[in-house]
Amino acid sequence: MEDQAAIEGDRAQPPQLRRRLGRADLRAVPEARRALRDLLRHWGRPGRSDIAELLTSELVTNAIVHTDREAVLTATVGPDGLRVEVRDFVARRPRLRVPVADDGTNGRGLVLVESLADAWGVQPHGVGKAVWFELDADAA
Repeated sequence: MEDQAAIEGDRAQPPQLRRRLGRADLRAVPEARRALRDLLRHWGRPGRSDIAELLTSELVTNAIVHTDREAVLTATVGPDGLRVEVRDFVARRPRLRVPVADDGTNGRGLVLVESLADAWGVQPHGVGKAVWFELDADAA
């Protein structure tokens, strides 16, 4: 993972994390979790922060494992909550699969995102897509 993590926060812009994820670099997963944890340290919603870390690791893992390309992680904390987006450069949309018992731990990432996020989706862009989720600030 490149060392281009930027946690920015001033009065004009909401606090934001933007990080480039290296191609096929699984070290990006724990590094993304740590960077997100730093961003959310002052968010004041510890239970939501734990969920955010889990869901972020799922999106980052999916981008690294299923695209074989670089990706970009962006997380923004605003007054209404948190939005995390992983943008990759492969147009193929992820499939929400019902996990099968003998699949081990495969196939559960988007099921977790769908279950725990307040909103989530896939947005196509010129070259690829962005998979995102949101956690509301007011939710318990």
